[in-house]
Formats: sequence, structure tokens, C-alpha cells
Amino acid sequence: MPPPPLTPLCSSCFFLLLLLLVLSCALPANGRTHRSPVAAAAASPSPGPGPSPSPATPPVVPPAPAPATGGGGGGGGIVSSNGSLAVTPATAVAAAAAGVAPSPPLGAVAVMEQRQHHHFRKELIIAIGLASVAGMAIAATVLYACILCRHSRRAHDSKNIRSSSDTARVALVPMLNKFNSMKTNKKGLVAMMEYNTLETATGKFSESNLLGAGGFGCVYKASFEGGLVAAVKRFGRGGQECEKEFEVVINELDLLGSIRHLNIVSLLGFCIHEENRFIVYELMENGSLEAQLHGPSHGSALSWHIRMKIALDTARGLEYLHEHCNPPVIHRDLKSSNILLDSDFNAKISDFGLAVTSGNHSKGSLKLSGTLGYVAPEYLLDGKLTEKSDVYAFGVVLLELLLGRRPVEKTAQSQCQSIVTWAMPQLTDRSKLPNIIDPMIKNTMDLKHLYQVAAVAVLCVQPEPSYRPLITDVLHSLIPLVPMELGGTLRISPESPCATRKQSPC
Repeated sequence: MPPPPLTPLCSSCFFLLLLLLVLSCALPANGRTHRSPVAAAAASPSPGPGPSPSPATPPVVPPAPAPATGGGGGGGGIVSSNGSLAVTPATAVAAAAAGVAPSPPLGAVAVMEQRQHHHFRKELIIAIGLASVAGMAIAATVLYACILCRHSRRAHDSKNIRSSSDTARVALVPMLNKFNSMKTNKKGLVAMMEYNTLETATGKFSESNLLGAGGFGCVYKASFEGGLVAAVKRFGRGGQECEKEFEVVINELDLLGSIRHLNIVSLLGFCIHEENRFIVYELMENGSLEAQLHGPSHGSALSWHIRMKIALDTARGLEYLHEHCNPPVIHRDLKSSNILLDSDFNAKISDFGLAVTSGNHSKGSLKLSGTLGYVAPEYLLDGKLTEKSDVYAFGVVLLELLLGRRPVEKTAQSQCQSIVTWAMPQLTDRSKLPNIIDPMIKNTMDLKHLYQVAAVAVLCVQPEPSYRPLITDVLHSLIPLVPMELGGTLRISPESPCATRKQSPC
């Protein structure tokens, strides 16, 4: 609702100011110039010996108090009953014969001046009162105008924010036509790319450029002009899942568009074309951790220290989400397939389609989502979601790095068994632990470091959330286990197993 116009208020203020000026000018003038005929006669000089015109009516002289004189009528004055001296005609005639104009008594002049002074004081008090009322009215008017302006400004700003947030649900970011402008993009800015550009860069989304497929779409390799290579994630093919997929896209754009961290994948752009939606990321040359561990190479390219570096990088990314984002972000779908590796095996967390901000959800308000084997027990059973749910998923990834096994595997009886259930009894037994380690890294690490990592993994996958450590504590536990050249604080001695191992870099 718009505030009332300020023109009547300004008119009222102007009228009050004008009235105040008139009163302040008129009243002092009256106090200086208003004089009675008696005072004028007293102040006028005596007439000279020459003839003077006599007035048509003789002036009436008011009585004035005077001291009584002795004798009856010799003084020519008559003492009144109240003690004042009355001027008789004989006195006036004697004064006229002597050539002196009769002057009014001093007592009468004093009484009149006292009355005028009292009247002036009363008028002055009234003027001060009116001025105070006018000042208060002006102050109240100015205050009311300020409140109205502030309320109007707030309403206008909230309306703009509401409209901009509604627009962001469709566009989210400034419309940039050229992809090259994203090389110097600022935080929170994402390029909206043309569909023709993506189609050309991916070879019309050919199978030869397919990098992988997930629950919400496929990922393609895109080669743009200028030698820039990126990954394009394609969502949606219509149908009932279209609306759900669109919410995933919006959620991922909202979060990744404002997050910048070395261990979180960078968002480069997005595109909406008919029923298809696309998100463009930086390309990670070594693919996902899942492909490295459980693909054709079976983890042969991942040495012990490289695996510890991957765990450390993942912990750093999670710590940023939990401790440095405001509000904190819960990934809700951390797993080995969402941990991507670049050409130097630097790990980055990806796929924020299911992520939520801490505090913006309540029990039962979120649909159960995640991947079997990584979902924390309390979230699976009671729907309770906290940062400790991500810590549990991180513990499962750490077990994958140690054991080289999938989070859920089929047993001989055609039943599924989780890696946590299978490994927990053996992780706490130091005599059995070296025998269940991934054969690709067996006997390549210091056993003391192996026990430390196993202890961290056991704490992370505790069924009770309160027993799990914070991701910050996990991070500080892993830093001393990673060599300095890989981002940790460990100094490798020549006698260490890694120093003598030549199969893969440490």
C-alpha cells in the first residue's frame, strides 16, 4: 500500500511556520508602541506662550494617587475617599493662567504601564505556547513523514527481492551469451549458454563423448572453441520425472553458483532447451573415484598416499560445506561416484542436486534420498538429517579406499551385505586388519598409519550420530598422514615402504 502524499503535510508545516513568524513580529511591536493618551500627554512638551488651538473636548484626567495636603481648600485639590488627589477645575484654571499645561499624576501613568506590561506578558506567554505547539506539530509531521518513507522503501525493497527471487527460479543469473566471459566470472554469476553451442561441443551428444550416467541424467565431454574442455550434464527426457529433475537442477544451480572452493567442482554454466536442461562443469580428467576403484583398473593407479590425499581433499570440501557456508550445507548424497579426480588426482565433491541447507528442514519434510550403503542409519530409520549424516557417508568412502570393496555387495546366498557390517569386526582387530586391505596397496604403508585411518573410519560409521566426530576433527586426523608435496604435513623417510615402491607415485 503506497504511503499518503506528503503535499498536505508540507502545506501544514508552511502554515504553522508563517503563523509563528506573524506572532513573533506583531507581539513585540505592540509592546513597544502601544501607549495610552495619558502617557502621551505626560511625554508631550509644555505649550509655549503663544496661542494654541484648544481641543473640541477637554481631556479627561484620570485620578492619580497623591499625598494629602494640609488645609481645606487652600491647595485647590480635593482628597477623595480612597486617599487619591482629584484635580479640580480651579486647579486646572490656575495652571492654565500660569501658562503651564496640567500634567497627569505620576501614579496614573504607573498603573497604566503596569497594566500594559501585564497584558504584554500574557500575550508573550500565549505566543510561546503557540510556538511550542507549532514546533511539536512540525516535529511530529517530519517524524511521520520519515516513518512513511522508510516503510515505503522497505516495502519496495521486499517487493524487488521477491520478484528477483521469483525470476531466479527461471533464470537465476545474468544472461551471458558467450561462454568465454565465464573465464573471469565473479562469485555467484553463472553463464546461460546457447543450446547450439552445447550441441556442437558434444558432437550432438554422441555416445563417443559419454562420460557416465547417473540417476538424473548423463554426462558428456564437451570441447568448446579455444581449446576449453568441460563436462555437460544432461537432465530430463520428459515424463513424470521432469518436475523432480527440474527441482534438482534449480537446487544445484542455487548452491554451486555461490560456492567456490578448491575441493568442490566448479559450475561453469547452464542451459534450458525445451524439456531438456543442462549444467556445465569443469572437466575432471581422471573421472570419479568409483571408476578408479571399481573400474577396469581396480585402483591400480591409486597408491596409499594418493588415496589418503583423496580422503583429505574430500574432508576439506565437506568441512567447507559444514563449517564455512552460511547456513551450513548438508550434501546428503556423498559417495565415491560423486568424488571427481582431476589429472593430478585432486579430489572435488560434485552433484549437489539433493543437498540441503542446515536448519531449513524438519523431520518428515524431506523425502528420503541417497544411495544404499551410504545413508546413515538415523536418516534411513527416523528421517533425522544432520551434518553427521555426511560424516557417516565419508566413513563409507574411507572404507572403500582402504578395502577396495563396494559399499554394498552380494553374498553367496544372493543377499546384500554392506561394507560396514562386513568390515567392522575386523577393523578393530589389528591382527586381521592387514589381511583385508585392498591388494593394490597391501604392505605399502606404515602399519601405524593404517591403524589410525582404520580408527577414523570406525568412528565415522558409528550407528549413534553423537559418537561420530565432526568433519573438522577428521580433517586434522588425516593431515599428518599425507605427504607434504600432496597437501599434508608428513615427511617421508627413505626407509618407508612408499619410498621404495615404484609401481605408482606416492
